Amino acid sequence: MIEKQRQLKEEEKKALNERLERIGWAFFLIMIGGLALVPGDKVPEGTWLIGAGLIMLGLNAARLHYNLKMSGFSLVLGAIALASGFGDLVGFDLPLIPILLIIFGISLLARPWLENKTE
Repeated sequence: MIEKQRQLKEEEKKALNERLERIGWAFFLIMIGGLALVPGDKVPEGTWLIGAGLIMLGLNAARLHYNLKMSGFSLVLGAIALASGFGDLVGFDLPLIPILLIIFGISLLARPWLENKTE
């Protein structure tokens, strides 16, 4: 009986996570469509990155609120997008590709160590 309840709870969590992801994608598509309707000279530089970052971080905040597993990838990507967008807004250019490559390399090095710590 307990195993059946646990399985049902996992199925509910999976369904909720999928629903949250669909909501995130909906916001993303609405943002892209909305920005495409506005003339380019009327949209401040970095707006797209700020919006994408807020959506990714908001999705993970919702996951945290519902006790779902957060995505480390979208957390890091969302934070970088948000920082880069604000940098563009104030005229500071962040080198996104090198930053992403460094973070990806560090994650490859750290993954085996982190997996051993959680076991």
